Amino acid sequence: MRVKITPTQRVPTEIKLHKVSAILEIHFDDESIYELPSEYLRVFTQSAEAVGHGPGQETLQIGKEDVTITDIQPVGNYAIKLVFSDGHDTGIYSWDLLYKLGSDFPLLWSNYLEELKAAGLSRRSPLHN
Repeated sequence: MRVKITPTQRVPTEIKLHKVSAILEIHFDDESIYELPSEYLRVFTQSAEAVGHGPGQETLQIGKEDVTITDIQPVGNYAIKLVFSDGHDTGIYSWDLLYKLGSDFPLLWSNYLEELKAAGLSRRSPLHN
């Protein structure tokens, strides 16, 4: 799903991967803290594989309930690359994207669930956050 990102100038002060719960915990310099499930981050990858090269080319990401993050790699001083257990490793998560995914979690997740429903699909189990 394509996400419209607005520059925030926010920078993470701490990033923790909780492997058992499959949660990426991110602390930002404005004292906000976000706990982002691996499934959510995988669904909202901004890689060309998922969002295409322009509007209308998005591919709805499905069946990611059991995906976990297996590695986190720094990308300069502006982003991280997440490697997922399903082999996906081409998404770059900028600080602005991570901040947006954290601050807009309820709305973005609700929109995703609506898109699944509109496509006649559903998730196997509720997201635990």
